[in-house]
Amino acid sequence: MSMLKAQTFTIQIDPILKRNAETVFKQLGLSTSQAISLFYQQVQLRQNLPFELEDIPNDTTIKALNDAKAGEGTRFETTDELFKY
Repeated sequence: MSMLKAQTFTIQIDPILKRNAETVFKQLGLSTSQAISLFYQQVQLRQNLPFELEDIPNDTTIKALNDAKAGEGTRFETTDELFKY
């Protein structure tokens, strides 16, 4: 641990998200400060976020995925046909 003075910051976060996350931290034996410090340490170590970000599909994408799984929807022989469509 560094000899530098610890810094304090204030954030706004959804109270339900905060409560749910703090429940998990407690189950892991961590305080919120410890959990945030772990997150920062992992960002520093990886030089990136310590998890993959995934897009949340919108309604159109969900319908297209469900149609494809069911063998429904418009089919194209080539990508050129798709882009023309």
